[in-house]
Amino acid sequence: MTSRSVPSEIRRPGTGSRAGVAAAALALLPALLAVSACGSSTGPADQSAAAGDYAVMTWAPSGTGSDDRPGVTVLADAIGRDTNTKGGIHGGKLRVITCNEHNTADGATACVRQAVDARVVAVVGSYSQYADTFMPLLEAAGIPYIGGYGLSGPEFSSPFSYPVAGGTPALIAGSGRQLAAAGCRSVAVVRPDNPAGDTLTTYLGGALQPDGVALVDVKVPEKAADFGDTVRKAVNGDQRGGCVTNALGPEQTLKLIDAYKQLDPRHTLFSSVIGSVQQSVIDSTGGANGPLNGTYATGWYPPESSHVWDTLRSEAGGDTRIVTSDLAVQTTWVAYQVLLQAADRLNSAGTPLTAKNLRGQLDSGDTLDTGGVTPALSWGQTDMLPSAESPRLVNTWVTFQQVQDGKLAPQQNGFVDVRWVLTGGKPPQ
Repeated sequence: MTSRSVPSEIRRPGTGSRAGVAAAALALLPALLAVSACGSSTGPADQSAAAGDYAVMTWAPSGTGSDDRPGVTVLADAIGRDTNTKGGIHGGKLRVITCNEHNTADGATACVRQAVDARVVAVVGSYSQYADTFMPLLEAAGIPYIGGYGLSGPEFSSPFSYPVAGGTPALIAGSGRQLAAAGCRSVAVVRPDNPAGDTLTTYLGGALQPDGVALVDVKVPEKAADFGDTVRKAVNGDQRGGCVTNALGPEQTLKLIDAYKQLDPRHTLFSSVIGSVQQSVIDSTGGANGPLNGTYATGWYPPESSHVWDTLRSEAGGDTRIVTSDLAVQTTWVAYQVLLQAADRLNSAGTPLTAKNLRGQLDSGDTLDTGGVTPALSWGQTDMLPSAESPRLVNTWVTFQQVQDGKLAPQQNGFVDVRWVLTGGKPPQ
């Protein structure tokens, strides 16, 4: 199908004005949990780890199965070494502590306890689905959480959380805009049959409604094994103007793709959010000769092939454990850019680097540059999303991509702002 642009929504990083939407920040009460033997109300996180030594932590699961993200912690180590060879942080050394959270709530709790004991100034990057467990602990210790992957609600609601991407809500809203621009007359969303999946239909419906595009909701049980009926319902006769967007996890996505390939629809446009379909999935299904060639995709960032990732590739140094196309790795890299810039601002002002002062800098409204990977980021009051569920979702910009010759490439240049979708508003004129 021929795509058409939506120019009123598109901005290049650093050129668009950020909407000044006033919203009250959530005042979450810190959980009364004992995270260390220290009884100070400020907590040890308001001190640097030692004179000239500033500690941060990055955690992710390893050795557990499909949710493993070993590249996250390996990259964090690499960034720490690179930072110290260039002079360190705030006049001292950056000490990166990594932790395996084992993909369990107990593992996440153990990582927080280690972070508190080490007097970290922040938890940076990281990948965990247990924010319900670890965010109250970080709040009680006064430790900011910068740029987590965004797998659970507290990462977008806690005032101690500073997410750098818009989570699945931004991706699914962006997918709706991308497909509307492609001329779709109906969009079937294949999504998990759970409460998180239920919210996706609201965002997708809001993105499609201005163009009069019909929404078909295709629910998939979390342990579904047969995707034949799912694909037939989504394709719905393979009519021209029919489109499908996929919001399943990578493992279920592979099963969905197998069933889609067997049905072999001729007219339906297939699309996905990045994370459900990523470069490893494209490669494993045949690359340029596979069923995903031509697929549309909505991402948080530019494709991995973009020059904006040159520094990430350099810091990865050819280490095969660091998959630079992995969204978790990319998000961790962005999170460290935020940390380093915020620390530099404090240093320029002569302000000590502590967890409390770091939060103050991030809350100040000053914008931080990520080198074109995202638009400028800020967590000031006027940047908050007017949403009780996700006020910290400040980066509402997405990218439109397409699989071309087996590789993700820009389908449309620049970033697209979907804030109006996430707030139930109307598209900009």
